Amino acid sequence: MPELIDLHGTAMEEFDRRVRRVRMTDWALPTPCEDWDVHDLVNHLTTEQLWVPSLLGGARVEDVGDRMEGDNLGEEPLVSWEVASREARAAWLAPSALQGTVHLSFGEVPAELYLWQMTFDLAVHAWDLARALGTDDRVDPELAKELLVWARGQKFGPGAMFDAPVEPGDDAGDQDRLLALTGRRP
Repeated sequence: MPELIDLHGTAMEEFDRRVRRVRMTDWALPTPCEDWDVHDLVNHLTTEQLWVPSLLGGARVEDVGDRMEGDNLGEEPLVSWEVASREARAAWLAPSALQGTVHLSFGEVPAELYLWQMTFDLAVHAWDLARALGTDDRVDPELAKELLVWARGQKFGPGAMFDAPVEPGDDAGDQDRLLALTGRRP
């Protein structure tokens, strides 16, 4: 089994590859995320990356406040993504990053759980972005397999983050099964 930090790197590359394909005329395209266009989706992932250094550094959500609300892409969306993802990845690669506790909006969790969640979100939203752009939506097979194993141990259901799970079909592969957990129909 690959190390979690390596899976995160793969998921980051998957999303990054899609962001680099966004053309100026693509930002308003709809995505599989019902209320988000391409801009909203990339902004969401960029904002998530901006949180990482602070949270891994011991800050609480309330310490950060509303500094990261709104549009974090600005006039140079790709550059904003590049900087945020680079800084987040550097924070995850720090020697003690996975040994601590992170203070999230729903409580304290082990940093390792936070990394699983971030890896999951990057991979699923890489698929969303590929679908919006009409490009190859396959994610790394090993990444999909490992995330599926992890996700099956989590509680997924309808709520703020995901739609209710759907049946993926008997012949579905790991990626389709993973996506089905979030209500996506590949």
